[in-house]
Amino acid sequence: MYTFSSRLKTFSFILMIVGVLGIGYSFFTAPKDINDVEAILADQHGHHGDAHAEAADHHEAKDAHVQTADHSEAAHAEASHDAHGHAADAHGADAHNDEHHAHLEHVLHQLQNKPWAAVYVAALFFMLIALGALAFYAIQNAASAGWSPVVFRVMEGISAYLIPGAIIVFVLLVLGVMGTHHLFIWMDDEVVAHDHLIQGKSGYLNGTFFLIRAVIFMGGWILYRQYARKNSLAQDEANDNSYYKKNFKASAAFLVFFIVSESIMSWDWIMSVDPHWFSTLFGWYVFASFVVSAVTVIAMVTLYLKSKGYLEYVNTSHIHDLAKFMFGFSVFWTYLWFSQFMLIWYADIPEEITYFITRINDYNLPFFGMVVMNFVFPVLILINTDFKRLSWIVVMAGIIILCGHYIDFFNMIMPATVGDQWFIGAGEIGAILFFMGLFIFVVFSSIAKAPLLAKRNPLIEESKHFHY
Repeated sequence: MYTFSSRLKTFSFILMIVGVLGIGYSFFTAPKDINDVEAILADQHGHHGDAHAEAADHHEAKDAHVQTADHSEAAHAEASHDAHGHAADAHGADAHNDEHHAHLEHVLHQLQNKPWAAVYVAALFFMLIALGALAFYAIQNAASAGWSPVVFRVMEGISAYLIPGAIIVFVLLVLGVMGTHHLFIWMDDEVVAHDHLIQGKSGYLNGTFFLIRAVIFMGGWILYRQYARKNSLAQDEANDNSYYKKNFKASAAFLVFFIVSESIMSWDWIMSVDPHWFSTLFGWYVFASFVVSAVTVIAMVTLYLKSKGYLEYVNTSHIHDLAKFMFGFSVFWTYLWFSQFMLIWYADIPEEITYFITRINDYNLPFFGMVVMNFVFPVLILINTDFKRLSWIVVMAGIIILCGHYIDFFNMIMPATVGDQWFIGAGEIGAILFFMGLFIFVVFSSIAKAPLLAKRNPLIEESKHFHY
């Protein structure tokens, strides 16, 4: 039996406390009105004076330009053009003020979205890691894989986070429907009233149906997780393989439900932040991103437990197989990323290409940086067979992969919710630390509740002696 060490438990609590402070600071410092926005924008552009002075200077320059135009035409009709010039100037000033105010309102909404978006990205990322571990576990069961039963309890422990993680994400979705935050613009009645395209999707994109789907998906995932865990533990004390057979059948059924629900989930919770855009590859793309992250976490937790003297039957061949999945899913993710990007970029259809233009213009470094982190580094590090057996290399590759795929989810959510007002600040770092601490606490608490070896699994002996 594994004992959750007090040092690791304390570390998880410290992460959560620091994370809450960072999240709280981001909400506290978010602008409350357009005056705050003007101050923030002035500071961003290196102006330390009053933002109104900048606007006044602009108006004076505009007046000077109008006066110059008036003098050039004075010989023809000075009085008439003076009157027309004053009217045009007044109209131009009003239009400029309206445009400036609308811009400030837009930036205000973006900056108020920023703390919510930071929490949502981190909450979704860690929950999907747990879901990916559960899906990988189901695949192993349904395939009757002989190499993996010695790490089943690690997968079950990681999937335990699915319960609190799903609850947190669901609460965030409910708050969106209630109007507490505005990450999903199709939930804003005022926006929908002036957007015919979103109106056409309102039969699907509406708050009630949105939450019903979320309940069905999360309920189905958690139900399988609890059922499979119960049967796995019962199999340890059984005299036959009846519980193993139940898990085999349940896993096959779950995978059908999972692949459908995962696709729709990706449309609902991620793609719908850009309700004017869609991609038929998006469900697979999101799947590849969180499954490679999940396999990476499985490998890293396994290596941690092994370093503490547990998992005696785990050997370098098991680590090699996990590293192969990390490598393979990284290549699979890259294939999907390139296929989606290349087809849309080459077709150059305005309503489709705008998705990538926004990310290339405003998120250039994270957009292309995550491609390097999610493809180039894993391939260079893990392509060598011998490297896949070295723990420190697998951990190094794992850290790069996890950071890269967090940035991937960041790129999916942030452009539509905060636009070009993004930066990695207290909110983003705090959210990562909080959910990382919660994840560590839940996962290792679950692992400590059961023996680390699924001793009566019919394939356990094959897994114990897995070598090649």
